[in-house]
Amino acid sequence: MKLKSGVTACLLLLTGCQAGGPVTPEDTGAMPYGKWGFAFFTPRALPADVTYVAMIDAKQVLYTWHTLDSVQENPESVNVWSKRVGRYTQFNKARHPPEEILFCWDSTIDRKTYETHIIFPEAMRQKMLTPAGTDRFGNTTWYDTVLFGLAPQGKVRIWLQNNAGDNLPVEPEKITTLSGEALDVCKSIPARIDFSYSIPDGYDAFIKEFIKGKTYPYGDW
Repeated sequence: MKLKSGVTACLLLLTGCQAGGPVTPEDTGAMPYGKWGFAFFTPRALPADVTYVAMIDAKQVLYTWHTLDSVQENPESVNVWSKRVGRYTQFNKARHPPEEILFCWDSTIDRKTYETHIIFPEAMRQKMLTPAGTDRFGNTTWYDTVLFGLAPQGKVRIWLQNNAGDNLPVEPEKITTLSGEALDVCKSIPARIDFSYSIPDGYDAFIKEFIKGKTYPYGDW
């Protein structure tokens, strides 16, 4: 397992990951289409919140985010992920395709904090550097957004989305999700969700209505 190399090692050692390479992302050049983005979303009525993200890109630059685009629900994803998931980003931007990412997230429905570490395949980075085709206006399209679906029991799915709105499922090279006493980096990141409130009678009305008559974990993700 690569948890103590890459992203996690950089954070625990509080050092940069450039190792003699570029000092800033700007020194590493740019993508053909500028920056790419990433976004998180959840199934209908099963909310979560992402509190922290750290990423190493293909140029070995470490990025960290405490301020992130909000986690939105995908209302069409009920019991399974919709085939038409999609998001656009404002704050979550980087200059080069990702090698690894680590993020901390709080699941309201599970009443847990999760720590997910993903190693991305080279094939995904190549997709992000290769034109995806043209849109109806004849403009070149690119896979310039990475989407993360966050579901009950700490389940995470990944897609690439191009700037025409089409998406492509991604199989990670490796994905590990921790919770409870096993948390590493995320044990020092404060939760934004009051889990003491989220007891069975404490869920918001829209959640209680959605889960009525269902059996946890509320879907196949």
